[in-house]
Amino acid sequence: MIPSWLKRERRPSRQDWLAALPEPAALAAIDGRLLAVNAAWSELQIAADRAPKGLYAAFRQARAEGFGEAPLGARVAHIAALGDGAFLIRAPAAIPVDPAAAAPALEAFAATSPFGIALTAGPDPARDPFVEVNAALSRLAPEAGKPGAGLAELIGEAAAIEIGERYRGGASGPFEASLTGQRAVHLYVSGGPTGAFIHVQDVTDQTEMQSRLAQRNRMEAVGQLAGGVAHDFNNLLSAIRLRADELLLRHALGDPSYDNLAEIRETVGRAAGVVRQLLTFSRKATLQREAVDLGEALTDTSVLLRRLVREDVELTIDYGANLPQVKIDRSQLETAIINLVVNARDALRARGGGTVRIAVARLTLAEAKAVGFAGPDMAELALLEVADDGPGIAPEALARIFEPFFTTKPLGEGTGLGLATVYGVVKQADGWISATSTLGEGATFRIFLPVHTPPLAFEPAGQAAARPAPRDLSGAGRILFVEDEALVRGVAARLLRARGYEVIEAADGLEAMVLAEQHAGTIDLMISDVIMPGMDGPTLMKEIRPFLGPAPVMFISGYAEAEFSNLLEDEPGVSFLAKPLDIKTLAERVKAELRPPGQAA
Repeated sequence: MIPSWLKRERRPSRQDWLAALPEPAALAAIDGRLLAVNAAWSELQIAADRAPKGLYAAFRQARAEGFGEAPLGARVAHIAALGDGAFLIRAPAAIPVDPAAAAPALEAFAATSPFGIALTAGPDPARDPFVEVNAALSRLAPEAGKPGAGLAELIGEAAAIEIGERYRGGASGPFEASLTGQRAVHLYVSGGPTGAFIHVQDVTDQTEMQSRLAQRNRMEAVGQLAGGVAHDFNNLLSAIRLRADELLLRHALGDPSYDNLAEIRETVGRAAGVVRQLLTFSRKATLQREAVDLGEALTDTSVLLRRLVREDVELTIDYGANLPQVKIDRSQLETAIINLVVNARDALRARGGGTVRIAVARLTLAEAKAVGFAGPDMAELALLEVADDGPGIAPEALARIFEPFFTTKPLGEGTGLGLATVYGVVKQADGWISATSTLGEGATFRIFLPVHTPPLAFEPAGQAAARPAPRDLSGAGRILFVEDEALVRGVAARLLRARGYEVIEAADGLEAMVLAEQHAGTIDLMISDVIMPGMDGPTLMKEIRPFLGPAPVMFISGYAEAEFSNLLEDEPGVSFLAKPLDIKTLAERVKAELRPPGQAA
């Protein structure tokens, strides 16, 4: 017989504690592993060997504060930290909800919901009619409240059948659809006790905003591509034009080759015009913005416009009162007006004639938004509207109407750059353009421009603008010519040497820095491309300014001067020459830059 003092009293284990608890309970390690569970926990069928991840934040709270809570299905889990790093999880029974008491609250929620809600008479959301709809759905689609109406009456039978099939396949939404072809909606379907609940969310404004953003991003991407292509093409055109200039100097008028060379040079000029259109679209063209009276500009252009339209096309111009000034390149504004009118004229050809209407007006911000303006807020805007009563533009074409090289005209009748050019002109003038059209009723293009308020005092003209072009194109001086395109650099340098200049050539910014240091203080002018690999022109100028001293700098580029002018603030003696280059203009500018101030040409 074992003495009683030798008997060890058995202490209850943690498993015994869990088994004694009436609610589901479990013991978990700090990493979430379940060390022990009771029978009530097993009946929940929540987890077999690890605690649900939703409890981990409560574990951290319990470790810091001793106690934590987290949702566990329909219950609330209470978590207590034990002394050895483990956690006790208890999940008391959820408070029962009386369906009869909850029904009025659910009905009130559905009635006041901003989303449309409908209950069908059966489980098929596509074919079973509605038995009840809330106020939001009645406002969004009044036909939903008619007797016998169902999902097919809202979005069409084909779309309803498709949603029904996807719902039976396990999908619940969102399903994209449109209410009678007007409002874009997202549908969500869920099963009820006797029918199906259909939730309808109006996403028309959101969809339109996303569409505008996508269109803007696409236009920006296409613009960057067009600008890059135009920049490279400008370099090639510069090389061709300079080489043609060089050959023309060797073949006098009357030489058999002269006419061919002159034709090559003329063709280069036409190609440069196409490049300018691309650069205008990409907002990288060199424009001379000035204060322009909108009414006067339209009056000056109207004479040409009336010659462009045919006899069976009537052109009407509606001048509004108190027309404003706008800050824009005048020639580009005229080009934009001409392109819009010519497009309208061509559209009317399919109908055998019609009317093109031009209207200009001063609008408040509210008035501008009412007719399609979606740009940044400003006090007043100038409106230029060109409309026609032609066949209109198909929706799929309207979405791409401003893309370069996109055209709805027959092959050989359009380049696809007209509206792209208009888009670039407007955007470079900080404006906004919109196009609306209804098939069979015509199209309307609206240009919105910021109203320009002229300063009280006139600003003096720039020194470079007042300097006359020299007549004698020969000269003397040392020029550092920096250009990464070898063809442009080689021909231009050779032609400048023929006019008496000493030219030092550099293929990039790093080579230019070495040469500038070797010839420090003896360089009279630096000519540099703006966009170059490794180091751009403005950065190069600032790096080698100590070696250049007061020598002037001339930048050459196919891009607009505005693209980099902010990098040249407080930099004296800087000028700009647009590509493609020709030897006469280049020689004139070089002679003007090297001529001492006050010396006559």
